[in-house]
Amino acid sequence: MLILTAEDVKKALPMKETIEAMKRAYASLSDGKAEVPLRTRLRIPPQDGISLFMPAYVQAEGGDALAVKVVSLFPKNPERGRSLAYIQAAVLVLDAETGRTTALLEGSALTAIRTGAGSGAAIDLLARPDSRVAAVFGAGAQGRTQLEAACSVRKIEQAWVFDPSMERAEAMVEEMAGKGSVPQNMRVANSSDQAVHEADIICTATTSSTPVFADADLKPGTHVSAIGSYTPEMQEVPAETVARALVVVDSRSATLAETGDLLRPIQAGLFGEEHIYAELGEIVLGHKAGRESPGQITFFKSVGVAVQDAMAAQLALRNAQKLGLGREVPF
Repeated sequence: MLILTAEDVKKALPMKETIEAMKRAYASLSDGKAEVPLRTRLRIPPQDGISLFMPAYVQAEGGDALAVKVVSLFPKNPERGRSLAYIQAAVLVLDAETGRTTALLEGSALTAIRTGAGSGAAIDLLARPDSRVAAVFGAGAQGRTQLEAACSVRKIEQAWVFDPSMERAEAMVEEMAGKGSVPQNMRVANSSDQAVHEADIICTATTSSTPVFADADLKPGTHVSAIGSYTPEMQEVPAETVARALVVVDSRSATLAETGDLLRPIQAGLFGEEHIYAELGEIVLGHKAGRESPGQITFFKSVGVAVQDAMAAQLALRNAQKLGLGREVPF
């Protein structure tokens, strides 16, 4: 069995390649070529934590993928003072022909990269081609990969970061400004409206239970990718924004079961389930069109689906073999 550490996974999953892998993953999901049960949720009340169990079998060009991810979200971890990340995860990869266990990958790095790449796929298909300004809400690992992905598919010239912790936002700017495709012109926003005011692309990667920006601050033609709300109690995007946007999701069934970004407006009677225009995979497949006009607001809502993990793991293992990454252990 091959073991890939977090550093191995980062090397094996370059963003542009992972974005293309996510497009294939979403296409397989929407085309009925994937078996993806709703993830099992196990709550850990004393820690305000939750563990999610996410299996997937994907039939895709280039080979089938079979994997299961266990991801745990423990919000108290960063307070423990031992550099414990909020997200802990592992991905177990199985041979799709025999069921044999073939690899174990560190899952937090994989989750951050594949989640960013999922938004990157949506940005590539939905954001205006002339988008030049990005705003990221949340200065954690997910916020970093969201920005990297946006800059991989659009020529971003200016990026804003907003986080309740100014220290975290400043650290993200210091770490990322001018690296790779990220612009040198990267700034910490003092307020949400400062971040959003000129943004062509907005990425939200927070654990907020209330909207992180005001609908009135959006300019025409903005694209919003929201990845933080993964429970009915969480909400990052104003209901008014969702109501007037072209709404695209990673999975209809998953988002309607899990995210307050959709469930709260539906429960308030602002719109019904039919307001969801498409799954992103339907747009990848050409079954539906994307953006209809330069001034349209587009909204991509992702709660994360296991096809992403299976396809990202498949790509990581192929690149690991090419690059000589990882460690083989008897199993």
